[in-house]
Amino acid sequence: MTAALVLRTPGVGELLTAVPALRALSRGGLRVVLAVPEELTELADLTGAVRAVLPTRGLEGLVWGGGRPTVAVNMYGPGPHSHRHLMDLRPQRLWAYTHPAFPRLKGPRWREHEHEVDRWCRLIEWYGARADPTDLMLPVPHCPNPAPGAALIHPGGTDPAHRWPPERFAEVARALAADGMRVVVTGSQRERPLALLVATLAGVPAENVLAGRVSLRELCAAMAGAALLVSAHTGAAHLATAYGVPSALVFGAESPRRWGPPPYLARHLTLTGEADARDVLTAVKKVLSAPVR
Repeated sequence: MTAALVLRTPGVGELLTAVPALRALSRGGLRVVLAVPEELTELADLTGAVRAVLPTRGLEGLVWGGGRPTVAVNMYGPGPHSHRHLMDLRPQRLWAYTHPAFPRLKGPRWREHEHEVDRWCRLIEWYGARADPTDLMLPVPHCPNPAPGAALIHPGGTDPAHRWPPERFAEVARALAADGMRVVVTGSQRERPLALLVATLAGVPAENVLAGRVSLRELCAAMAGAALLVSAHTGAAHLATAYGVPSALVFGAESPRRWGPPPYLARHLTLTGEADARDVLTAVKKVLSAPVR
């Protein structure tokens, strides 16, 4: 089977926006090897499209030990630096967006404001694959759900400057608990102090703080069985989309139109970082009552 080395930007949300394109490559008969950080292996396995993960962080240290890859697919960016790193591996073919620094590369033109899901589907379709941008759902992992039926509060985020204040997350958590929902706070090991702060302010028991205590696969299981997500984290938002979970998302001043959950499948409402807890709770009521598409 022909191997395709796919270079993708690191991150949970970044991987999930590439799922339709990855599945299209796999359906086309390619053995997909995905170059992403090793901690994303469990998530890559759930896509059903990735045969192997090549552990790498960004562009540095990208090494292919199996001879020349047949196809290298650049889902990292518009180039030229990512193009050069892939070309250093001497692939037989490079699938990438065209760039003036590579005049012999025949590919589609980069569109700056295109949604990430559509961007990577369009790339591989230019080379002959057939992709479905709505093919975003993930299977439920075969592991115990650490918090079935819970409302997940995910207060972390890549950029601390764009995080919603912990006091507002706590106010939302208190209101949801008062309505009878089991509230669980999630996040990474690095985000555990923030998660504990939100839980303390909200009166949520420490044992309900899963941040830093569960694997990525277990987080997927929790999301798959969740009643609701409230988050300012793009990766968590895309996980909610992948499992059809209603979500209220709070982002900073920059619109998530290009990198947030796509509008054609997700059961979500997006608010700006200026929203208060009442705004988010209103959004929660709307998404919980919205029909499943």
